[in-house]
Amino acid sequence: MQISTIISPLFDIWAALSAGFIPTLRQVWNQPTLLLHPSDLADVFFAHAWTLFGPGTDEGAREVKQSLLPAAKGVVLDLGAGHGVSCTYFRPGAVTKYVAVEPNVEMHPRIRETAKAHGFEGRLGNLVVLGCGAGDVGLINSALGGEQGVDTIVSVLTFCCVPEPQRALQDLVSRVLKPGGQFLFYEHVLSHRPDVAKWQRIWTPIWSFVFVGCLLDRPTDKWIAGLDFWDESASRVWGKAGEPEEHLFWHQAGSMVKKSS
Repeated sequence: MQISTIISPLFDIWAALSAGFIPTLRQVWNQPTLLLHPSDLADVFFAHAWTLFGPGTDEGAREVKQSLLPAAKGVVLDLGAGHGVSCTYFRPGAVTKYVAVEPNVEMHPRIRETAKAHGFEGRLGNLVVLGCGAGDVGLINSALGGEQGVDTIVSVLTFCCVPEPQRALQDLVSRVLKPGGQFLFYEHVLSHRPDVAKWQRIWTPIWSFVFVGCLLDRPTDKWIAGLDFWDESASRVWGKAGEPEEHLFWHQAGSMVKKSS
């Protein structure tokens, strides 16, 4: 592997600290009680850092998203919605309700702003913003009025941060997604190359500390594809076109369809 590839996370870490530190310090100055709540403080930092990383991350994944997310239809559950940019890729009229799950409540105003610009609003009954995690299936189903009420689940760069990810995936597909529904995902995952995977594991403790639990070494694509719910004839997983295999942020995308019965 090239040295530039091995040390590449350093530049993102420095950029995140540069973008998030001063605004977070100002917020702590105005709200000192944040120091008593480390998780809330981390959310504040990440929300500020994401104002820098969000647009570039979206642009870098634009080609994949343009081929993946227009398939979303019906009631859509967007896991780890961030600023809500997934809804900007939906086909007009195809999505009847946009349900954004984002545990970082600092992001919620941006979700509502983005969603409103694309026709989704709480007052219209076609927007729901939930401050829970992807694994909080009971809360999600309660908000939706029952189990298996979602036509499409969207997960974009989300399962790197989800606690107990395999349990969450199992519950989401079995209890939230309708029979015949689809699971659309784009995730950075553990590389199949041992040399790259080694450096992903080395960087993960530092990276996850700065980026609020984001792990570089999860085989999320394997976990999703390995679930025993999919119609194999209608499901597929593919890589990001043109992405070098040495990349420490190696991506996989997938369109999975749940069996009808």
